[in-house]
Amino acid sequence: MRPPNLIPNLIPKLLLCLLPLLTQLGCTTYTTESTEVGVRTRKIFGAGIEQKVYDPGATYVFFPWLSDWATFDIMIQKLEMTSAKERSERSGDDAIVLKTTDGNDISIDITVTWHINRDQAPQILARGGRSTAIIKEELVRPACRAYLRDAFNELHSEEFFDRKRLLEKAEKAKKKLTEELSGEGIVILDVMPVEQRFNPEYERVIHERKIAEQNAERLKSEAQAAEAEQSRLLEKARGDVQAQIAEAKGRVERIRISADRALYENERSAKALLVEASARAKAIEKQNKAMSGAGGRTAVKLRIAEALAGKPILIVPAATGTNIQKLDVTRIVEAVIAKEATSSSSSHDSD
Repeated sequence: MRPPNLIPNLIPKLLLCLLPLLTQLGCTTYTTESTEVGVRTRKIFGAGIEQKVYDPGATYVFFPWLSDWATFDIMIQKLEMTSAKERSERSGDDAIVLKTTDGNDISIDITVTWHINRDQAPQILARGGRSTAIIKEELVRPACRAYLRDAFNELHSEEFFDRKRLLEKAEKAKKKLTEELSGEGIVILDVMPVEQRFNPEYERVIHERKIAEQNAERLKSEAQAAEAEQSRLLEKARGDVQAQIAEAKGRVERIRISADRALYENERSAKALLVEASARAKAIEKQNKAMSGAGGRTAVKLRIAEALAGKPILIVPAATGTNIQKLDVTRIVEAVIAKEATSSSSSHDSD
């Protein structure tokens, strides 16, 4: 098993043991907080600012008469330029005051979020920035107020009520600040407009105008809604009329079809009746012709005979005496029928 490396654990203890000795020899300790980086400046033996950046949360030992020391806070910083006393970094009104394109005075609260680029800490020190606070007051603040004023000066008064336009100008100012300050070791993270204030009288006019515009939009919407409702009712009425017309046309068509069918059936019935009547008339006519001749008379006699067949017929002549003679008509009829039948057969044979 490999023995643990005890050297890193012994270094702090050794430094604590050597600290009194180093102090007696004229050495001084320099520290950095957890959010700070350090930059050392050599006074002799390679005088100048070291390009090395000393890490946060550490302790370093240098001879004070050979070195100088500066620290920079690299955590995210906020520059709040506002009129609110509880948030302002200054005692008075620190909001940015500018003029709109139409000549109205306006003040606007803006918060800029930024931080120092730790890798450029030696360059920042070389340009005279001894601390984060100095950089904020002497570099970041003047640049922000200048470029923000230039960007928001391009807006019309009413555009300050348009959040989208405000953010567009804030983004423009952020790009410009990034271009100007990135070379100075400053990183601009965000530019956020918070609140704007006009002259009270002008704000009252703007407020009344906004209310009037809202009322106009409301009336416009109501008019459009009424127009849409009217159009809907008109279309519904047209649809109802078209439906009624279609229904009436359908009803007329059904009546016409029914009438045509009835006419066709009546014509067929009439033709059938006419044919039947004509046939019956012709049959009667032929029967009449047939009955008008000898055969007809014979047929009549035969029908009479058939009607009287089997029925006894007696003719009793009137007489006063007791001598009564019977005349058997049945036999007479039978004889006549037989004779007529014989005659009829002879005539048919001759025909």
